[in-house]
Amino acid sequence: MGDIEVEVISRDTIKPSSPTPPHLSHLQLSFLDQTLAPVFMPFIFFYPLVGDVKANDTMERSTWLKKTLSETLIRFYPLAGRVKDNIFIDCSDEGVPYLEAQVDCQLSDFTSRPDPMQINKFLPYGMEIAVDLALAIQVNIFKCGGIAIGVCMSHKVADAFSMVMFVNGWAAVARRDTVFVSTPQFGLANLFPPINLSGFDPSTDIKKDIVVSKRFVFSSSSVAALREKYNDQSTAEDPPRRPTRIEALSAFIWSRLVAVSHSMTVTDKVYTMLHTVNLRTRMESPLPENYFGNIFGLTLITPCMEDVKEGHCNALVKKIREALDKIDADYVKKLREGIRQLDFLKEIAEKSTKGEIETFYFTSLRRFPLYEADFGWGKPIWVGSASLPSRNIVVFMDSGETQGGIEAWMNLLEEDMTKFLGDKEFLSFVSPT
Repeated sequence: MGDIEVEVISRDTIKPSSPTPPHLSHLQLSFLDQTLAPVFMPFIFFYPLVGDVKANDTMERSTWLKKTLSETLIRFYPLAGRVKDNIFIDCSDEGVPYLEAQVDCQLSDFTSRPDPMQINKFLPYGMEIAVDLALAIQVNIFKCGGIAIGVCMSHKVADAFSMVMFVNGWAAVARRDTVFVSTPQFGLANLFPPINLSGFDPSTDIKKDIVVSKRFVFSSSSVAALREKYNDQSTAEDPPRRPTRIEALSAFIWSRLVAVSHSMTVTDKVYTMLHTVNLRTRMESPLPENYFGNIFGLTLITPCMEDVKEGHCNALVKKIREALDKIDADYVKKLREGIRQLDFLKEIAEKSTKGEIETFYFTSLRRFPLYEADFGWGKPIWVGSASLPSRNIVVFMDSGETQGGIEAWMNLLEEDMTKFLGDKEFLSFVSPT
């Protein structure tokens, strides 16, 4: 489809319906919060017009969304505040920017062929810098009366798991479902105390590269084929442990990315992969799911390039698995000390800046309850991510199109994406979109 016109028709600021008590006016950032760049995380939830609802009732829906957002912010009060000096959130109820926009096409025109390079038009802000905002919303109204709710949350205050908790909590309030209303638990600074970040700039990785974003869909059969392809029959385990879906997809995509990148120049550059891991269930005493904030770890994998060149990706899968298995209670104990993680991040940033390493970032949102966000008019028919400003990022999400399928949202340098789109081996596993 051609360019989509999205016109903002109103701007508002939504505050909690009850003032935040004075004793909750400051929320200390944790060490993990401090080390993250102040960028937005995006999700867009698409809802068609259903039943006997009339198109002109859509504005009433938006009014209801405003009211219930205000109610939800009582529980999620830090999201109506402002981040101050990378130290704390000032929970002074300044409010959440809330935009309403009109879209010059049918909802199905976009969802039938989603375009990651245009989807950001449904978001209230660009992805580069969140500055001091914690949350912003844009409700997009299509010609048919369908809507898309664009949500931006600062990574400085929460991870994707917490973001989904908020959206589903808001949805539960909107449909008046008291059973599923989330009551978040704050205070991660007690578990991961803040430290002095001298010599480290969290914004280092925010580059001004020309990044192209594409969405690739892997059907359940393609994922199964990759799992079988990388199944290591030489292991002593009986029966052999099959790669997980994400292990197989990560190994496959990374190997093809490196094949493309490595073929362009002769270099001594080291190619690595970085995986994010939810820590809530990996602590000695697992945290309740309602803990809100950034609660994830990072594991760096440096595969053997010779194995990749010779097509031995089962060795890469083994390395990924071993690295992920090390994210355990002992890892979390060391992480809570802070300084080791800070040194790790400094080293990666320094080597990346010098061009010594090329890191590809993988994060999986599979099994996150994104499709449970029912505001009272049904669950979303599709949930999308967005075009991100940094290169070499791969985000996995459950596909709204195919049962058991997985979407890979990839953000690459323009020249790398051009090469990647010509990789026949990669494309042979991807479904047409």
